[in-house]
Amino acid sequence: MTIQKFIKKRPYLFWSVKDLDNLSEESIVENVLNYGDFDDIRKMIKILKIQKTAKIFNKQIKQKRNNYDPKIVNYFKLYFKKYA
Repeated sequence: MTIQKFIKKRPYLFWSVKDLDNLSEESIVENVLNYGDFDDIRKMIKILKIQKTAKIFNKQIKQKRNNYDPKIVNYFKLYFKKYA
């Protein structure tokens, strides 16, 4: 499965986006980690690979502003530290 097929099967994760074909991997990671359930997250990681997903996440949380809930940031910092 490609990342494009993945997001087209889950439009509820990208409710604010009209054009799903042009989403960046950064936007996909952010939306799936924020709004997806564990199955969505697991499938995204399988497609993008855990190292790449962790790299994108860590880059995003180092920015001055990000759209992650503090609980999400804490959980995935620990998750990627252990598994990536």
